[in-house]
Amino acid sequence: MPDVAASKGQVAASGSRPSVMQAPVLVLNATFEPINVTAVRRALVLLLKGVAQAEETNHTEVHSTKKAIQVPSVIRLLSYRHIPQQSRALSRKNILLRDRNTCQFCTRAFPASELTLDHVMPRSRGGRSSWENLVACCYACNNRKGDRTPEEAGFKLQRRPRPFTLHTSRQLMRLIGNRDEKWRKYLFY
Repeated sequence: MPDVAASKGQVAASGSRPSVMQAPVLVLNATFEPINVTAVRRALVLLLKGVAQAEETNHTEVHSTKKAIQVPSVIRLLSYRHIPQQSRALSRKNILLRDRNTCQFCTRAFPASELTLDHVMPRSRGGRSSWENLVACCYACNNRKGDRTPEEAGFKLQRRPRPFTLHTSRQLMRLIGNRDEKWRKYLFY
């Protein structure tokens, strides 16, 4: 595989900014429907294999020994891919993504390391670990809530916990896309 280095003032992976190869790229189906967000590295592989084409590019290029390629911002698959009904794995990361790293009781945003998961209906009372019963919660609110329901603790949930759906995934794409104007026309605001 050719050695790929970022150009035009990009900082290497050891620098203070993240590598250009890890930047987000919107992936569209052949019908221009948004289906995923991937890294530039994966998008370039799809382009070089002839599986996708660039619909929008950034002002940055990556170079191999013989070729310079503009970094894509949006790619479109050349053949239609059927996307089955997706369900996300129940994980801490996905709960924090769904709740946007925001405590569902005090409504403050925190880094992921300062959040925990709270069972709305405590496990000691038969509450299960499910999408509908887990929320992101800061340590202070979690300690105050203790082994009680939110109502018993005098808390109000910011929003009812729901499973991760295709609608939730599209909302996340929009949030990520707010940084890149080129995504707007593909995300159906």
